[in-house]
Amino acid sequence: MSLHTLLSDISRCTTCSAHLPHGIRPVLAAHAESKVAIIGQAPGSVVHRTGVPWDDKSGQRLRHWLGVTDDAFYNPQNFALLPMGFCYPGKGKSGDLPPRPECAPQWHEPLLGELHDLQLILLVGSYAQNYYLRAAARPTLTETVRDFQTYLPRYLPLPHPSPRNNIWLKRNAWFEADLLPTLRREVQQLLA
Repeated sequence: MSLHTLLSDISRCTTCSAHLPHGIRPVLAAHAESKVAIIGQAPGSVVHRTGVPWDDKSGQRLRHWLGVTDDAFYNPQNFALLPMGFCYPGKGKSGDLPPRPECAPQWHEPLLGELHDLQLILLVGSYAQNYYLRAAARPTLTETVRDFQTYLPRYLPLPHPSPRNNIWLKRNAWFEADLLPTLRREVQQLLA
């Protein structure tokens, strides 16, 4: 199956429709020549409205972490943007609900199989880290992210760039001092 066909099939997917209070609107981007895949959680309400991946404050911070411009970020030959759940799951008691569990098992493997130049997968948040790293994930997100060198060159785990994580970022100064330079170097080498 081609990437074009997969993306078309995803745009018509109704697997989770009964669980999506705001309706179906898959938000993702990919190109057969994508070099880096960013696997996050699920679109938030802003992204659900705009249909543009990472089109919010979290996306602004993520682009800053990566050291890339909006144009570079939204060029699918550079970055495939594949959340664990492609549709907005709705609000929960303390933030958005988790990504729907049906999405990644149904779509990720075929999608990643069509990204022929893929060199690095950024795992943003615990849902992506637990799914992809499985038993290799540490007991906490902090431990997994701190041990980022272990997962290179295939994976690089990141915390979610949400403004809700400002306290985590303050408590973990090593993230900016140690991990971000490595992240930027890896990304710049792959996009050069």
